[in-house]
Amino acid sequence: MAMDPAGCVSVLGLLLVVSLVAGLAQAVPGLQCPGYVTTYAPLVWLHSDDPYMPSDILTHVQHTKPQLDGKPISDVPALDLDNLDVLNEFGDQVALTSIHDPTTFPAWIFGKTPDEAGQVHNATPTVVVLVEKNELDLDAFYFYFYSYNEGPNITQVLEPLNRIVDGPEAQTGMHFGDHVGDWEHNMIRFHNGTPQGIYYSQHRDGKGYSWTDPAVSKKDERPYVYSGRGSHANYPEPGAQIHDQALIDWCDQGQIWDPVASAYFYRFNATTSELTHIAGPGESSPPSANLTSFLYFNGRWGDGEYPVSDPRQKVIPRFGLRRFETGPSGPLTKHLLRKGLEPDEKRTLTWVEWSAGVLMWWYPCCIRGWRKWVFLALLIVLVTGVVLGLVHLVTRLRNRRRKTKQGVSIGLDDLHFEEEGLLESSDDEREERDLSDGEVGYI
Repeated sequence: MAMDPAGCVSVLGLLLVVSLVAGLAQAVPGLQCPGYVTTYAPLVWLHSDDPYMPSDILTHVQHTKPQLDGKPISDVPALDLDNLDVLNEFGDQVALTSIHDPTTFPAWIFGKTPDEAGQVHNATPTVVVLVEKNELDLDAFYFYFYSYNEGPNITQVLEPLNRIVDGPEAQTGMHFGDHVGDWEHNMIRFHNGTPQGIYYSQHRDGKGYSWTDPAVSKKDERPYVYSGRGSHANYPEPGAQIHDQALIDWCDQGQIWDPVASAYFYRFNATTSELTHIAGPGESSPPSANLTSFLYFNGRWGDGEYPVSDPRQKVIPRFGLRRFETGPSGPLTKHLLRKGLEPDEKRTLTWVEWSAGVLMWWYPCCIRGWRKWVFLALLIVLVTGVVLGLVHLVTRLRNRRRKTKQGVSIGLDDLHFEEEGLLESSDDEREERDLSDGEVGYI
């Protein structure tokens, strides 16, 4: 049957609209992520014994409820990635609190294990945020989300602090520093599409490396990232990694994960702090949903720290470390604007960290084993020498002052009498010698 000319026009018009929409992302550069951002994107080695895998961000939100100061917030709509920032009216301490008790380990808290090719199915655990510094320089942040962070236990504390950490819970292998929700990230700095360096987030700190640094291994120009077991801190190499002065992260080549294979892409305006949801390099059309609200959420992505009265909470003696801590804040709080690879502002160490750092600096060379006795002996000798030196110096100064005072008090008359005394003494001595000589001659 022949098609009506008007119908042909309608079909052609529809095809034209579809074509225009499909090409919109490519026609407007700002609506699509540059290809080099994924060409050089990190590849993450998840630890072989890590039960907590990358997690779908929406699934996490759907299994939480907002609380403030431990109390539920009422009269809020069903939360998703497109309205989460409605919670900002309650302040920045709103906590996305797990509906289920985390100590019962509900299934959603374990995330999704990647397949052999490194793909995560039915989940989007990655957020890529592009920050354009100028026409040639761009910082690409790769944020990885996990629904649970497991902190260290006694086996991850360096000697000799592992002898100080006590209590029944610690000795039985209890982990401390756990929290619901976990954001970690890498940042790669590009100049004219060429990578210059990479930053690895590590708990509250991190470290930047030049792109050509031998420590940064790569596969097809994609840098490897080694994720710490349970903590998901990022490192350029496998093995035991030291953080926070005396704690250990374990890293190995367990399961490979390609984070950008399932990710949300955004541009961040450094002037207005506004986000724009953009298409990935392989997508032909811009995203149908805005999905920026969850990034603007300025609260916490997990439970608030449980009080000591809560039976789930345990406290490590002396150090005050707790089994459960407050969940992390979101990506926009991770210093997106920075001059170098690392954040411009350095974190201030707590007194516990500072003390541990001093101890760990001295321990290998001066305190461990027989070295401590040699060190103590040298220290005693040094202190004794300093004390004796000070005593000698003070004594000399006192004597000098005393002599000076005596010299000033001697008058001219005293000098005259002293001189006469000396002369008289000489005459007496002469007479005694003469008398003595006469006696000798008589004999």
